[in-house]
Amino acid sequence: MARYSEPEAMEPPWRVLEFYSGIGGMRYSLMDAGIRGEVVEAFDINDRANDVYEYNFGHRPCQGNIQTLTAKDLDKYMAHAWLLSPPCQPYTRQGLQKHSGDARASSFIKILEVMQHMCQPPVMLFVENVVGFEVSDTHKQLIDVLTGLGFVTQEFILSPLQFDVPYSRPRYFCLAKRKPLSFLNPSNNNKLILRPLLDVEHRDMQPSCKQIKNFLEPRHFDLVKEEAEGGLESSCDSAQFIVPESLIERWGNAMDIVYPESSRCCCFTKSYYRYVKGTGSLLATCENRKPKGEGTDQATSLKEMGLRFFTPREVANLHSFPPNFKFPDNITLKQQFALLGNSLSIAVVGPLLQYLFCQPTQQG
Repeated sequence: MARYSEPEAMEPPWRVLEFYSGIGGMRYSLMDAGIRGEVVEAFDINDRANDVYEYNFGHRPCQGNIQTLTAKDLDKYMAHAWLLSPPCQPYTRQGLQKHSGDARASSFIKILEVMQHMCQPPVMLFVENVVGFEVSDTHKQLIDVLTGLGFVTQEFILSPLQFDVPYSRPRYFCLAKRKPLSFLNPSNNNKLILRPLLDVEHRDMQPSCKQIKNFLEPRHFDLVKEEAEGGLESSCDSAQFIVPESLIERWGNAMDIVYPESSRCCCFTKSYYRYVKGTGSLLATCENRKPKGEGTDQATSLKEMGLRFFTPREVANLHSFPPNFKFPDNITLKQQFALLGNSLSIAVVGPLLQYLFCQPTQQG
């Protein structure tokens, strides 16, 4: 006989705990999926992220260290589902790949430990992280704990490109349900899947992505041309998105350049706008955007393309944040980019959450 009990009323509306809540991507995904649920608490240690979350949802997440939470603390929420997007730095290809040996992994490992001592652990779990997490020792701990608590898992590596969004951001996802709950597609149990859930009717899957121009802010599109013609006042915030010529001369050969008609752009990292190499794509805005032929100086050619950074709103659009998402005035431009770079794709997470919460059934 199991030593833990089931949460009360194991049916909608679901009670949800949101860990590493950031700027609210997971909560927006819940809303996008049409889940009948209540976020009973959110947790994040980042003060600026909590400012943004509170500004948009009217609720400020708990800012204490997650590692101080006890089984008793978590039991009191009687949550059916836990949504987690723990720090990814221990598992990135560019990092040291110390996995569970990285101090930034300790809070997630502590959560897994505490969950084993709860009287009412969740019945559903959702974990998002970078590609590479699935081969880490932290992943092994996650699966071992879930298996020991009677969970069945389905794991996915998916990108917004597979959901009609021209944004290359592949991520790892773990969906878990505690027996007697079950998935609609039990054939995927305990497997790693590399394709979207085509049977989830959350949205129609498209054979190709939309063009980037569908995600741009019209008021910023012609800003390079306007500046050249003297149409931009010095106080205009649009001018700050123009890529300086000095950066083009130094890093031009390392820049990823896309066009409004492109159907793919690179992943934006938290260092976007501070650096141009490997942090995300730049947009060519001038009518003659294509580089000239051989024999032309590359830097000169790039300068003629009207290069600019994507704006925070445009990055948010590519993350599929809703139009009503806003940053409060105290969040600087660099902070906005950093917070977005640490967020997730609602276009991907929404359908996954819909699938996770869909028709939980009791098995005999």
